[in-house]
Amino acid sequence: MILLTRTQRAQLLANGRQRGADHVPVVKFFNPFGEGVWLVTELDEDGDVMFGLADIGCPELGSWSFSELESIRLPFGMGIERDLLFTGDFPISVWAEAARAAGSIRAAERSLYSRARDDAGSALKAADTEIRKA
Repeated sequence: MILLTRTQRAQLLANGRQRGADHVPVVKFFNPFGEGVWLVTELDEDGDVMFGLADIGCPELGSWSFSELESIRLPFGMGIERDLLFTGDFPISVWAEAARAAGSIRAAERSLYSRARDDAGSALKAADTEIRKA
């Protein structure tokens, strides 16, 4: 599997030139056999040092080597995967806070999207009520 598309690489490099901004993660990598989730917001000009939220047992913001991530070999000849359906949706600060509170990025993902669905449902119900009153 290709871990980064050209579009994702370009966005990560652009984000890397804007240090200190609260970027939305561009890509999510994960270990399909267990612990290990990485939400990436930036890529250094060297094309190797990534920044974002990493969780290999404890979620924390930091940097890691893309080439090392690519070189990880798992059972059955597999490696780290890219979540093809990941959309980010929240700034990295929101992800970090939710992951620390929930204990992991995976638990934070369930919590954040559940809350977003509940909020959307509440907004819809309020709008429906207003229409019925008219």
